[in-house]
Amino acid sequence: MIQHQLQPRLARAAGRATADAPIRVRARGFVPYALACGALALGALQGCASVRFERDTATSGTFRSSARSFTIFSFEFPRSAVLAAHENVSDSGLPLLRVTSSRSTDWGWWDWVLEIVSTRSASVRGTWGDPGE
Repeated sequence: MIQHQLQPRLARAAGRATADAPIRVRARGFVPYALACGALALGALQGCASVRFERDTATSGTFRSSARSFTIFSFEFPRSAVLAAHENVSDSGLPLLRVTSSRSTDWGWWDWVLEIVSTRSASVRGTWGDPGE
């Protein structure tokens, strides 16, 4: 009886699996899981933005800029979506920029709930240049 009880312990100590003593694989700690969660969080915290310009005449045209940001506890990452959309148009360096419409995410009553964790999007449209009026 004693020999039968010691055999699984000896097999485990030697690293061999038997029918009575399967080898159990343990995770190597908290570090791999923390790194994976950190990488996912960094990916989620990235924003995206785009801008499109269309020429109507030789000196004027229209633009559309959009941006998206990630919100957690009322902080927007990497920055406010409305601010990013306006910055993209401003960085173009085109003359006489005029914003004709600006739109941002509005969830109505649910806005206070989505301030905890959500995404925000914004869109800006307008004209640039002198149309030769």
